[in-house]
Parts: sequence; C-alpha cells; structure tokens
Amino acid sequence: MWTLPNILTLSRIALAPVIALLPFINGWFPKFLAFIVFLAAAISDIYDGRLARERKQITDLGKELDPLADKLLLFAALIPIYWITTYSMKQYEIPWWGSVPLWVAGILVGREVAMTVFRWVAKRRGVVIAAMGPGKLKTIVQDIFLGATIGWFAWKDMRAEFGWQRLWIGIWWEKLHGAVIALTMAIAVILTVYSLLVYLHRYRALFRSGTPPRAGH
Repeated sequence: MWTLPNILTLSRIALAPVIALLPFINGWFPKFLAFIVFLAAAISDIYDGRLARERKQITDLGKELDPLADKLLLFAALIPIYWITTYSMKQYEIPWWGSVPLWVAGILVGREVAMTVFRWVAKRRGVVIAAMGPGKLKTIVQDIFLGATIGWFAWKDMRAEFGWQRLWIGIWWEKLHGAVIALTMAIAVILTVYSLLVYLHRYRALFRSGTPPRAGH
C-alpha cells in the first residue's frame, strides 16, 4: 500500500487544505507559497501514475485515491479563486473576464461530480473507465489556469508592495500573465464540456440494457 506513487497521491490530498487557505492570507508571500504548493501538487499528479506503471505498483488504493486527489486539488484552488475574484478588491480581477463567473465554476465542478457518478455506475457494471486523451488535456489546461490565477494574486500583491507598477517589464508581464489566465479559462471550459461528452458517447452503452462495453475498448 505504501508505494511511492500512493505516497505522492496522499501528499496531494494533504496539500489541498493548504492551497485552499493560503490565498486568503494578506500579503504576497502566502499567495506565492500557495502557487508553489499547487505547482508541486500538479506535477506530482503527472508522475505518480507514470511511476506506478513503470514500477508495476498499480494498486486498488491508488486507483481510488488518484481521482479523489484530483478533485480535491480542483476544489482547493477554485474556491479561493472564485471568492477572491468575485468578492475581493478589483486589483485581483482577471483580464477580459473580471471575476470567475459562477457558471464557469459550476461547469468545472459539475463535470467532476458527473464523472464520479458515471464511474461509479460503470464500476457496478464491471467496466473501468480509464483516463482518455481529452480528459488528460482538460486536466493540463485546467491546472495551468488554476496555477496561473493563484500566481496572479501573488503578482498583484508583489507589484503593489515593491512598486513595480511603472516598470516596463512589469507592464509587459501583466498583459502576458493576464492573457494566459483568460485564454486558459476559456479553453478549460470548452475541454471540460467536450471531454465529458466524449466519455458519455464512448460508454453510452452503459445507459442501455444489454452487455456493457469492455474496459479499454
């Protein structure tokens, strides 16, 4: 049970409350620390599955914990992002979007809830739903959006504290950083909906009577 991949997954679960709480603390350092912690958690998400396959350490516990860790990481980052961009000072607003719309948060969270239910139904019928290309791409873009936004909060506080408002490189970075957040948010929403539809179409037989599709086909 205590394999390295499982330890990495458990570490992501343990770090989720830290990521959720740090952005609410005043000052740039807690927000910057939240960005570093989120980055470490997101990178571990890439390597724990790879390590499990390479070391032949795929376990039932890992299969159960990995989706849970992914969802907790999403919720931990999305809660402060939604709250801060919606209810805090305007300095944290996201370019083009302003705040994170409630419908965007609803789509990101709703997809995860729907997939949890979908996988539970599939498991009861003897089908294991593995991660597919669109779902993996969604996770990557979504993590870029979440990480960049937490970093945005730290950047805004750093600009105010260190007086970087008029530096040309600060102005340039502000535009680039803001554009990355705005674009990845839009792309993450599109991929979230698309990947869910792909899963539903691929395993549509689960919603009909008869023999369910075999896992991996």
